[in-house]
Amino acid sequence: MSGGWKGSTRRRRLPPNWASEIRPAAHARNPDHICHLCGQPGGDYLDHKTPGDDHSLDNLDWAHDRVPPHCHRYKSSREGNSARSGRRRPPESHPGLR
Repeated sequence: MSGGWKGSTRRRRLPPNWASEIRPAAHARNPDHICHLCGQPGGDYLDHKTPGDDHSLDNLDWAHDRVPPHCHRYKSSREGNSARSGRRRPPESHPGLR
């Protein structure tokens, strides 16, 4: 897996009511923590369904991260690889042709 939170600003971008209101509301809505990715109970990570900083309850649901089948880790890896594939350096002309 990747470096995790190292160098990430994600935690600082969470709204101030993340722990006091948003997480408890997500738990109340889905108390068995059914994983929105595989449909099995026991999700241990509150996941943003759509990447980005939309912290609305409609965009949040539970996923398996530290426990098998690790759905969140695979999803995050796919998203990261997809984002990286779009970051290509522009082609440079051959130095002999300048």
